[in-house]
Amino acid sequence: MLLTHEGRSPSVHPTAYVAPTATLCGDVRVGAGCRVLFGAVLTAEGGPVELGEGCIVMENAVLRGTRRDPLALGRQVLVGPTSCLTGCRVEDEVFLATGSRVFNGVRIGTRSEARINGIVHLRTVLTADSTVPIGWVAVGDPAEILPPGGHERIWAIQEPLDFPDTVYGVARGTPATERMSRQAAWYAAHLDDRPAG
Repeated sequence: MLLTHEGRSPSVHPTAYVAPTATLCGDVRVGAGCRVLFGAVLTAEGGPVELGEGCIVMENAVLRGTRRDPLALGRQVLVGPTSCLTGCRVEDEVFLATGSRVFNGVRIGTRSEARINGIVHLRTVLTADSTVPIGWVAVGDPAEILPPGGHERIWAIQEPLDFPDTVYGVARGTPATERMSRQAAWYAAHLDDRPAG
């Protein structure tokens, strides 16, 4: 399904394939030879989503661009099933396996990999040819790649990156009711979405 959001409609190259149950919403650009499979969601939440030539977005993956952090995939990037990417820049020939999570402000270098359930945390920079092992966490600039049990070290790097401000635009400690009302207001922009074309 192609939806117009905030006056912008998706653009799909004629050689690309978008499955009938995939959803592209707003300023989404799908390049030549791309494949967007069943249940995938690509949504421009104030910032564009752009897929370079030959990318594959597999089943039920979610890709979201934001005002602060647009989402851009280079050429020949594979996004595995159920992966979730928000506001990141991914260079060419990157492999993001099933269940990978890539957060706002991330930059992933050419030929890097995040293996099954790998996490690339907020504002992290992975240099070219990096690997995040199965279930591990990359955090920081430059990235430290840590096991999931390394919570204290992960938190020491991640806390000053200020997840609440970067993602929600609020200070740490803001009451959940305020965060949720802001989120609800933000997503209310979809009330006027319409089928494209």
